[in-house]
Amino acid sequence: MNSSIDNNTDENRLFSEIKEIVLTSRKYIVRNINTEMISAYWHIGKLIVEDEQKNKERAEYGEQTLKTLSMRLTKELGNGFSVSNLQFMRRLYLIYPKQQTLSVKLSWSHYCELMTISDDSKRSFYEKECIASRWSVRELKRQLDSSLYERLLLSRGKEHKEVVKRLAEKGQEIEKPEDILKDPYVFEFAGLPENKPVLEADLENALVNHIEKFLLELGKGFMFVGRQQRITFDNEHYYADMVFYNKILRAYVIIELKTRKLLPAAAGQLNMYLNYYKAEINDADDNNPIGIILCTDKPSAKIEYVLGGLENRIFASKYVLYLPDRKTMEEEVQTFIESWEKQDRKEN
Repeated sequence: MNSSIDNNTDENRLFSEIKEIVLTSRKYIVRNINTEMISAYWHIGKLIVEDEQKNKERAEYGEQTLKTLSMRLTKELGNGFSVSNLQFMRRLYLIYPKQQTLSVKLSWSHYCELMTISDDSKRSFYEKECIASRWSVRELKRQLDSSLYERLLLSRGKEHKEVVKRLAEKGQEIEKPEDILKDPYVFEFAGLPENKPVLEADLENALVNHIEKFLLELGKGFMFVGRQQRITFDNEHYYADMVFYNKILRAYVIIELKTRKLLPAAAGQLNMYLNYYKAEINDADDNNPIGIILCTDKPSAKIEYVLGGLENRIFASKYVLYLPDRKTMEEEVQTFIESWEKQDRKEN
């Protein structure tokens, strides 16, 4: 009997070890193929640019050459050499003239998406976030469509010019509670109607049903703990809408959902929840919990009176049920960047 168990254990161990070798090998092969493909495309782009520079006096050189090149390469080597793909290869070399700056962690599809971004700082931000957060191409597209870069700048960068530089160089860094915030949050994935009243329970259900997308929207380091977490005082029960743990900040994050504008009562209730978590739930190495009120509006004239003076860290952010207009947000960002530059000129 014991011998049979030992044999099964040995077989399972052998199976697991072989399986691990095969899976690791497959990952390496895919990664290696991707690296070689991007390297090849970069060199093709380099050749195209160098050939253009030698023959720049020829009218409409680039367009005609790429058409001819596309036809010949497709005939000889198969698909993958359309005119648009050759244009992307050319652009790859122009944007990344040093091959070593290309990341082996990103696919060709990632780079094709990144190369649609004309602003260098913005492109650098999304590239850093793709690598750090391991975004799929679909996730990258979603973050572009939701104007993540602009939302982060509008949340915390209006008065801090260095924020633009840091986002471009390092992506979104999480060092203090304020760093996890966005304004607004975008819940287009929830599928709720934009122009009809929404119950808080319906909003909560929709976010839980799409928890992976909600975690992506929340950002780095978030882990879902649970919904409607019970908190009891003197035999009276209260329920926190949604509780998360942020492993970077080492802190619980309690989110209260409000389908109306920010009201003072919401801050008081959330403050009570935070005190409870600090006293009853936190482990010795946990930092103080953080509270976020997600609401449809937060009147700027009132918010400092609603949230000011509290010992706990409570923040309020708007949410929207639709993708924001990218052009409008880009214009807002450009406006305050121009104001910085104007101020710099005055000081210098």
